Amino acid sequence: MKRLKDKVAIVTGAGRGIGREICLYLASEGARIIVNDLGGDRDGSGEGKVADQVVEEIKAIGSDAAANYDSVGTVEGGQNIFNTAIDAFGRADILINNAGVLRDRTLYNMEESDWDVIMEVHLKGHYNCTRPLVRHIRDNNVLGCRIINMSSVSGLFGNFGQVNYGAAKEGIAGFTRSLALEVAKYKCTVNTISPGAATRLTIDLMEAAGRKYDENDWTQGPGQIAPVVAWLCAEEASEITSQIIHSQGGILGIMQQPAIIQSFTTDDMWTLDQLDKLIPEMVETKKYHDQEVEEKGAPKKV
Repeated sequence: MKRLKDKVAIVTGAGRGIGREICLYLASEGARIIVNDLGGDRDGSGEGKVADQVVEEIKAIGSDAAANYDSVGTVEGGQNIFNTAIDAFGRADILINNAGVLRDRTLYNMEESDWDVIMEVHLKGHYNCTRPLVRHIRDNNVLGCRIINMSSVSGLFGNFGQVNYGAAKEGIAGFTRSLALEVAKYKCTVNTISPGAATRLTIDLMEAAGRKYDENDWTQGPGQIAPVVAWLCAEEASEITSQIIHSQGGILGIMQQPAIIQSFTTDDMWTLDQLDKLIPEMVETKKYHDQEVEEKGAPKKV
């Protein structure tokens, strides 16, 4: 029995890379797919019909799909993407917010347009594409939907030359946590993926860092993200929500969420003399905490 039989999944940025692999995997598990892709370049400029090829690939493996070429960066585009699912298949059960572009520069060299386009596609794009589904869920009392959002280690850990991208990707993690609370009553789960894979957005960055790209190495490729996404969309994941799941380099992991790891209280306003002692103590505690987390998070062979 295919785990996603009769489900309809919307995948944005699905013409290439991670999005394409997700489409094909979800389709192999029985889902019908809306393949959204503007068909632009890695910086967000231009457009094309790359989604059509993925639709044909999906049909070739026996599932069904429809293409959509709208930009995720506008409210109208997000609504049109959702409408494509309803018009083509009469329903929408799964949303994978995957579309993305890059405008890497240090903040010193960054223009306003470099900041704005990243926020438009990544952070606002999640809003634009998710709101129609959430309204559909609430207005029609639809149960059991799945929303998967794409963050990045650039936001969760930080990365030189990516303050725009990192800010958007960290924002997506916060978006996920809050949205998971809002849709919980409808048994809709909302999770974040922290992906790492060699794609047209990242191969040159990987090679510039001295790592050789090998298209035959599955631990480098985008295919490793797809089964993780598919599992989170299945019934088996009905109790898994508001999590950050990491998939990179053949490693599967779960990330810690923001939490207070040490705290103090006082009867009066803090004094600078108190803070001289307490803040360094808290920072030192965090160092030990981080070391313990790093040790526990080391990959175990399965």
